[in-house]
Amino acid sequence: MPILFAMEGAVSQGVLWGLMTLGVYLTFRILNVADMTVDGSFATGGALSAILITSQIPVISNPFFTLLFVFLAGTICGLVTGLMNTKLKINILLASILTQIALYSINIRIMGRANTPLLGSPTMMSIIKDWFGGKISTTTSSLIIGVVVIVIIVALMYWFFGTEYGSAIRATGANEHMVRAMGVNTDTTKIIGLMISNGMVAMSGALVAQSQGYADVGMGTGTIVVGLASIIIGEVILGSRFGFWYTLVSAVVGSIIYRIIIAVVLQLGLKSTDLKLLTALIVAISLSVPVFKEKIDRRRRGYKGPDNEKDTSHNSDEYKRSVETISDAEAVK
Repeated sequence: MPILFAMEGAVSQGVLWGLMTLGVYLTFRILNVADMTVDGSFATGGALSAILITSQIPVISNPFFTLLFVFLAGTICGLVTGLMNTKLKINILLASILTQIALYSINIRIMGRANTPLLGSPTMMSIIKDWFGGKISTTTSSLIIGVVVIVIIVALMYWFFGTEYGSAIRATGANEHMVRAMGVNTDTTKIIGLMISNGMVAMSGALVAQSQGYADVGMGTGTIVVGLASIIIGEVILGSRFGFWYTLVSAVVGSIIYRIIIAVVLQLGLKSTDLKLLTALIVAISLSVPVFKEKIDRRRRGYKGPDNEKDTSHNSDEYKRSVETISDAEAVK
């Protein structure tokens, strides 16, 4: 029974963190860059949401309305990283690390201290709970809010990245040089992508902070690793059988599975201090699964060496990615 209760909480947390995973997916898979800003922007979302809710200023302190300010704050974080990378020509990894470091001090400035409790203050979860007359738990209300937000965000992402400009962003990550040759400003597409990504990550931070009842300056530590682990788990388990919407859903499902794994191993006696080690192992195992699957498939086909291997380049992921890039580029044109 304790494991079942733990899994219920893990599912709700996985959905809330799933929004962060979608943000990481945007930069890691679509833009094809490693953005470390998310460790800072996640905490920024939680800090700003907490401080606005506790301010008791009419309208602004509304837990639902704070998500708008949180998203804008997240986009600013992504904008700073994007400008350093595209205009100052700082490597994207270093630029994002610099933004992340700066955000630590900024988040403390926002809250005025290392953490801000939300005890006694209304949150989205408590409001939904009151709507149901207190008949549902905070965990259930968190799950409801998370599912609603995820459905809206996935629908918006599916629509936006199917538009001309959204296709340009996708094509930028697939083949930047070709997109630039077609007259598209890739600096702008990179910046827009980073802004949207960190905006979603900040919103996830706000939802998690309201769910757990406090915001902490260190709540974003390791966020990028959790996001990558969730993406890889989703890809390994669900694959990419259908269209773009399916890959977005698989990222969220990966986040839920990751949280369930964490909850189960904690119930089995693993110390919370070992979670980072467990996360590293999960990522390593998830990354190695495709390699082992490929080796097994080769043995089943009777593969004897590179000289006897048939040319299957037209079936490769790179070929498919190039075809998709050309299609996106033609759409832009």
